[in-house]
Amino acid sequence: MGLVFKENNLRRIFQGRKTQTRRTGRYELQIGKIYPIKHKYFEKGKARALITRKFQQRLGDITPKEIKKEGFDTLEEFQAAWVRIHHGWNPNQIVTVYEFKLVNQ
Repeated sequence: MGLVFKENNLRRIFQGRKTQTRRTGRYELQIGKIYPIKHKYFEKGKARALITRKFQQRLGDITPKEIKKEGFDTLEEFQAAWVRIHHGWNPNQIVTVYEFKLVNQ
């Protein structure tokens, strides 16, 4: 298992702009564990990330500071990216938020 990201989000991670991700899936990542970062499920990881924090939140409760941690400048940019990936925006949807940092290979 690993953290799978779209190519533009991988760029944000490697630029140091993205340190947080919201997930809707049932797979639970654990604080303190290191996971490979990938573009596709079955490829070798491009890097590794240490999960440093985990919490649940309504999607619509994302703060301006968290938008920056997601790698975006505005709520509109984040919403547009979310809709492209998840095909909709439901501000009442409960998501799991993971904060992470890159670790050396």
